[in-house]
Amino acid sequence: MELYNYIKSLHLIFIITWFAGLFYIVRLFVYQIEANEKPSPEREILLAQYKIMTYRLWFIITWPSAVLATIFALWLLFLMPGWLLMPWMQVKLGFVVLLLAYHLKCHQIYSQLQNDQFKYSSNFMRLWNEGATIILFSVVFLVILKNAFNWIYGVIGIILFSVLIMLGFKFYKRIREK
Repeated sequence: MELYNYIKSLHLIFIITWFAGLFYIVRLFVYQIEANEKPSPEREILLAQYKIMTYRLWFIITWPSAVLATIFALWLLFLMPGWLLMPWMQVKLGFVVLLLAYHLKCHQIYSQLQNDQFKYSSNFMRLWNEGATIILFSVVFLVILKNAFNWIYGVIGIILFSVLIMLGFKFYKRIREK
């Protein structure tokens, strides 16, 4: 049981750093996209700096954290294989798959921006940043409550939370445009 607590602690630490990286990388994407709209030479100076910052964040913090969080998660499942039969864990793993898809999409966006391909607006990136927030809320509540039956209420709550985020985003956008 002592080993379990160490592995769980390491898993949580790397989940936290993984999410920190995901939250910050998308914010850097916003800045990078907005820097591309600036006049020269400001644009070139900012873009060069953001490329360095995103590279370091992505490959020194975010990717290693994702890999280590996954390794420790698999180790926990090895120690507690019965969890895989629990409905809450099955729902949680569904959200983990979404998180991995989100991470891989962020990697694709990272690669595009590193190659000066600006396919998304800064407003899109601001909304995209909320994807990790929704996944985080979902997983935390599932793990703490350990009740997949109430996931229906959780989904309703997440939808309402998402609506609030969208309303907040629209409000923020109006303030920025003034």
